[in-house]
This record gives sequence, structure tokens and C-alpha cells, in this order.
Amino acid sequence: MKLFLKGTRCESPKCPIEKGRPPPGEHGRARVRESEYLLQLREKQKAKRFYGVLEKQFRSYYEEAARSKGVTGEELIRICESRLDNVVHRSGLAMNRSMARQLVSHGHFEVNGKKVNIPSFRVKSGDVVEVRNRSKSMGRIIENAAFHEGRPVPEWLRSNLREMTIEVVALPEREQMDVPVQEQLIVEYYSK
Repeated sequence: MKLFLKGTRCESPKCPIEKGRPPPGEHGRARVRESEYLLQLREKQKAKRFYGVLEKQFRSYYEEAARSKGVTGEELIRICESRLDNVVHRSGLAMNRSMARQLVSHGHFEVNGKKVNIPSFRVKSGDVVEVRNRSKSMGRIIENAAFHEGRPVPEWLRSNLREMTIEVVALPEREQMDVPVQEQLIVEYYSK
């Protein structure tokens, strides 16, 4: 499945998924019987790769979602969506999540006026994320902002790419999250 992990390359014909070459080896793509466990595992791996999170952190997100009120699967996706690197990517200041993760870890962003260099930092409703003054002239950030100018931003974010600020209006609801995963399968995987 195409997860758009490579930014604009996945929108072009150069995307490896579009080329559709068989994997290396004498036997190519083998026929696999898709069990229930396999489907659950694939959904979990898809979600982990989509957000760029490792297993230990993803499991802790699941445990936190299971303890919280509400539907566990929706809470899990909401936790992943509220990460700072994801918010930077969704707002248009980075082409993909790995670029957003690097920009955050290099200290180019402030949350409510305080420098934050932790990509997994969780934003809350009402937080204001902005590019630090010394980073506003950085070429990569200016390029990304110009490229994403006029593109739609999720309803739960208010992005001003000219001033390079992002306001978190509210945490997202499931209808506002366009994540290509079935979170119920992830909940079933972890609840075994």
C-alpha cells in the first residue's frame, strides 16, 4: 500500500509502488495465505511506518489509549496525530514526516514560546507552534511553505505559512483523520 513516505516522489511515476517490480529472488512473490493474525500485524506495521514510530513507543501509545475514556482505536490514532512532527507535516512546513522529525529535533520550532526539540512532543488544543526566528530564513522551510501554500490543511489545525505559525484548534476526531489504517485490527492485535 502506498503510504506517501517519500513526499513528492510518491506523487510522481518514480514511486516504487507504481513501478510494481517483483521482489528479488528466484521465486519472486509467493502466494501467502492471509490469516486473521497476518491482517492485524500488517495494519499495526502500516500504522507504525506511517507515523515513523518504533514498536516500544507504539505499544506505550496503545496502553495509554486503552486506559483513556473513549474508543481505544480512535484514541490511539489521535495520540499519533497529536505528535509535534506530525503537526508540522500536516501544516505544510515539511514534505514528509521524516523531514518534520528532523526539523523538530534540530530545534527549529517553538511551542507556546518555548523551544521544543522532541519530535514525539504531544500538542494540546490551543497550542501555538511556530518556527523560531533564527530559522525563518532557512531555505528548506521557506521552500516547503511556498510549495504547500494554498493546499488544504486539516480542520483541527489553523496554519499560517506566511508567518510560519500553526495553531492547534482542537484535537482531531476520527472523521478528520485521513489515516489509511483500520485501527480496530490494531486493537485486536494488542488485546491478544
